[in-house]
Order: sequence, then structure tokens, then C-alpha cells
Amino acid sequence: MSTILVTGANRGLGLEFVRQYAADGWRVIACCRDPQGADELNSLAKENPEISVEQLDVNDFAAIESLGEKYQGVPIDVLLNNAGIIGPFPVADNIERQHFGKMEYDVWMDVLRTNTFAPVKMAEVFLENVAASEQKKIVTISSTVGSITEMAIPGLAYASSKSALNRVMTIIAGQLKERGIIVAMYCPGYVKTRMDAFGYATVEIPESIAALKPMIADLTIEATGSFTGHDGRTIGW
Repeated sequence: MSTILVTGANRGLGLEFVRQYAADGWRVIACCRDPQGADELNSLAKENPEISVEQLDVNDFAAIESLGEKYQGVPIDVLLNNAGIIGPFPVADNIERQHFGKMEYDVWMDVLRTNTFAPVKMAEVFLENVAASEQKKIVTISSTVGSITEMAIPGLAYASSKSALNRVMTIIAGQLKERGIIVAMYCPGYVKTRMDAFGYATVEIPESIAALKPMIADLTIEATGSFTGHDGRTIGW
């Protein structure tokens, strides 16, 4: 049985990843900040004994290390860094706090810690779990807004966090290639999650995850370091 660890599993994309991978017969380690408040996730776990719900705030690096100790020696085929933030909610009322001239640097640090630092910490802590598995994949959910060549938005904190994420993951990909570990990044599309503050999203959550799963399954070492959209398009970043 293959195993996947998913961060940010209590809602949106993360919850749907849990649902679809569990339906395919995978063992799922579903991590979220507040399991007690994750009603849908807990319902899924009650229906499927292969879903394990774990409390994890990815901004708490000591907690990541503790979870790593709990799962020491357990092979993890796919480490899925899904947890991410755009900034304070509601987005429409707070996005100017990320604009040049109005930047609030504590906001920027929070976004960087969640979107850039935490995925790297997860990869460090669970590296040997991934190395011990059959599939050996570290997958991170990024965004086209992190592409320097394709998109420019005024939200400096969110955009820069994703650009930095893409860069560090390509470096890690090069370092881990000789061990046969595949590192890849995906943009899920403009998905109808709570981050869609202005109502522009066109992609349904189940549609996005259904498109990403076969691409993750088909990943080979030759594709390590790649950045791909849910439509299969290579994103130039």
C-alpha cells in the first residue's frame, strides 16, 4: 500500500487530496492545525481506517520534528506540501497590506514562513521516509503568481513566497536527484477556494485534484525540478 502525507488537509485542495487518494486505496496521513474543528476530514477518517489525522501547524518547526519522530521508519511515497496562505483574511480587505508603499513586513514574514520555509522544513524532516519508499516523491503546491516570466501581481508577500518556493525546490531537486528522489511543483489552477477573494476562479476543487493526481503518478526522475500547471503545461518561472 502506498502512503501519502498531506499538509493543510482540513479544507479545500488538501481535503480533496485526502478524499481522492483514500478512495484509490492509499494510506493517507492528513495533517492540519486544528483536527477538532476539521469536521469533514474527521468524517472521512471515520469512514476509512487508512486515513490518520494528525495535528500539525507547519509554522511550528518543533511540531514538524515531533511528527517526524512519530513516523520514523515509515516509508512515505509522496510528501505533499499543500499547506499555504495568501495572507490575512478577508483577502479583499487586507491585500493592500502586501502592496509596495503599504507593506506590512510582519505579514510578509508570516506568508514566507508558511509558503516557503515550512515546505523546506517538511522535506528535511521527512526526507528519509521518502527515500525509504517506492515512489520517492516530494510534491509542493505552488502558484503561477510565483512565475517571474508569466505573471506580475501587486501582492508582494504572496508572489515572492511562491517565487522563492520554486527556486529552493529546484535546488533541492538537484541535490536529491542522485538518490532517486523526485521533487516537483504544481499550480492547481485558479481554483474555487476561499483564496478566491474576487470571484475570478474557474476551476472546481475536485477537477483540479483529479487532474494533478495522474501527473504526480507519472512523475519520473527526469522530471525532477519541474513546475507544471493542472492542465499539464510546463510553467516558465
